Amino acid sequence: MPNAECEPDKGYGQMKIVLGADHRGTSAVKMLSEKLKREGYETEVVGDATGKPADYPEPAYLAGQKVSQHKADLGILICGTGIGMSIAANKVPGVRAAVVHDEMTAQLSRSHNDANMLCLSADLLGERLIEKIVDVWLKTPFEGGRHARRIHKIDAIEQKKDPSTVLE
Repeated sequence: MPNAECEPDKGYGQMKIVLGADHRGTSAVKMLSEKLKREGYETEVVGDATGKPADYPEPAYLAGQKVSQHKADLGILICGTGIGMSIAANKVPGVRAAVVHDEMTAQLSRSHNDANMLCLSADLLGERLIEKIVDVWLKTPFEGGRHARRIHKIDAIEQKKDPSTVLE
């Protein structure tokens, strides 16, 4: 995944974004998928997007696998609070899923944490705020520098290693 601004025509080809939701996030995911397509992104919605009762770990796993296996550049998950999706998605190796509630946390999740999956609340955020958060998140590059070392430490934990052994 490129660590530059994530816009469709930045020389990386068309960016693919995988989206998933439980029953509480279905309408928001549909709205976002259409918005992102209009803006030139390729989107894929995983899981049951019918709005029937669904357990959040399933779409979180499916979307996380797409990101982890580089079949999608980034992922967006929506459930009632965003918390369950984040917990489940972060179990997939290579996923850094962040629960975000506003534009500031969206920016920081990308610039400091290089989050590759965004988790949002369908119950607490309106459609307009969801759109704003996604716009900020997609346009924010990873800063690298001291933050890169921290990402390497997260990778070490994922490999069952002591993060204090990572120096750079």
